[in-house]
Amino acid sequence: MADPYTTLGIPRSATDKDIKSAYRKLAKELHPDRNKDNPNATERFSAATQAYDLLSDKDQRARFDRGEIDAEGNPTSPFGGGGFGGGSRFRDGGFGTRPGGPGGQGGFRPEDMGGFAQEGVDLGDIFEGLFGGRTGMGAGGGPAGMGTRRPPPPPSKGADIQYRLRVPFVDAATRADQRITLSDGKTIDLKLPAGVEDGTQMRLKGKGQAGAGGGGDGLVTISVEPHAFFRREGDNVRLELPITLDEAVNGAKVKVPTVDGAVMLTVSPGSSSGKVLRLKGKGFSTKAGSRGDQLVTLEIDLPGDKADELADLAKRLDGWRDTRNPRNSLGV
Repeated sequence: MADPYTTLGIPRSATDKDIKSAYRKLAKELHPDRNKDNPNATERFSAATQAYDLLSDKDQRARFDRGEIDAEGNPTSPFGGGGFGGGSRFRDGGFGTRPGGPGGQGGFRPEDMGGFAQEGVDLGDIFEGLFGGRTGMGAGGGPAGMGTRRPPPPPSKGADIQYRLRVPFVDAATRADQRITLSDGKTIDLKLPAGVEDGTQMRLKGKGQAGAGGGGDGLVTISVEPHAFFRREGDNVRLELPITLDEAVNGAKVKVPTVDGAVMLTVSPGSSSGKVLRLKGKGFSTKAGSRGDQLVTLEIDLPGDKADELADLAKRLDGWRDTRNPRNSLGV
């Protein structure tokens, strides 16, 4: 197996974050689900996973950097290449001094340990110094646990899919269910969340692309459409309501549109343009689940576009003058 750093395309000084980032990039590019007709990609994916598995383990990485294990996590020779058969590192009763010892053909015998065996020294004491821990003998002839690796990471989930859903103003205010068509052609009804606003994002679990580790998610971004005469102000709805001069002077009950349908509103006698009336609970939902209000601003509408009606109004007002100065508060 190639050097794990080379496999992931990172330097030996790479941080844990660099290692993870490099692996994710390769995994996304080489994943078998995206390369079903490319066996070379599958092999490279497997190699990248094994390299990440080794380098993401701080202990395994340190041992690899010190040359104690190879790229596959197997122990390298602790005797500098001589192994048990070299006989060059231990003399005078050490390893490899007799044909029947570890360096000969007769296999390992306790008496081949020479002075060590006579003093009752356990093999674990020897390997403890060589491998940094007392582990005993494993099934492969070396210390137990040598060459073990963590299991490969779980298969990757599929990619998320982004959706944008345009929602009418009134539907957003009343949280009316919205129907959306997914990338696979299926349609589902969405319940808008409390406090929904332009830019709100909803997550649909498992409605993204399929993957070996499960489907990704669908990410739905809400776009609230503007309205012809309503406008939003926080959790409230604003409306400018035209009224006639006689309705302003004498007072009246007038019909007012709201996001929940038309309602009757009482205009008090002597109401001026700019007066604001409040309709409780006729606004947008809040994140706490309550509703904002509708704020109605009165605007006196004179018949200035019809000369005959304006002339009739002037005739009715002939001889009457309002002596007040309504601009007095402005200092003029």
